[in-house]
Amino acid sequence: MRTINIHAAKTHFSRLVDDAAGGEEILIAKAGKPVARLVALSPEVTAGKRRLGGLAGVAVVPSDFDAPLPDALIDAFEGR
Repeated sequence: MRTINIHAAKTHFSRLVDDAAGGEEILIAKAGKPVARLVALSPEVTAGKRRLGGLAGVAVVPSDFDAPLPDALIDAFEGR
């Protein structure tokens, strides 16, 4: 696992992303202390397309969704 400082990571970001996509793990450090890890996404995260409208007919938005909230509920949120 390679460690690179944050300034160099910003400068060489595209190359680091390519290296991570190829399977390499890269630690990104700030002042010599590791703060992040750059790794490739797992195949299940990148596989398949999202289907629009997948919840059509399952989730219903009420017609008064954007109506003003009752004063009692606003008071409860504001701790009054």
